[in-house]
Amino acid sequence: MKKRVTLTFPRRTVQMPVTYRLAKDFNIAANIIRAQVAPNQVGKLVLELLGDIDAIEAALEWMKAQEIGVSLASREIIIDEDSCVDCGLCTGVCPTQALTLEPQTFHLTFKRSRCVVCEQCLPACPVQAISINF
Repeated sequence: MKKRVTLTFPRRTVQMPVTYRLAKDFNIAANIIRAQVAPNQVGKLVLELLGDIDAIEAALEWMKAQEIGVSLASREIIIDEDSCVDCGLCTGVCPTQALTLEPQTFHLTFKRSRCVVCEQCLPACPVQAISINF
């Protein structure tokens, strides 16, 4: 099972090796989507967790016990097809190739299952046809 979470670290736990503990103690693969972590500051980490559902739930409980803020990410990218001009600028910044241009028609295709909501496509769109749903 996959689950996307946002972790908020208090200053005192920002140096804790969380992804290591997830792999070693819970057998969970953690794909880091976005990280904003610095010593002695509140840190944020967006992770996509992959593993057994019970192991993920146990890991989330462990993180909460460590006073790490855990929130489930339910955001998704929305493409306004009426506004989109199929320029392809968003495809150049998409790290997972969720956004591609069809080779024959040059129309934008969005594969939601590949999207990790990194938000790199938002500023790349010149007509603001891409938005995020909370």
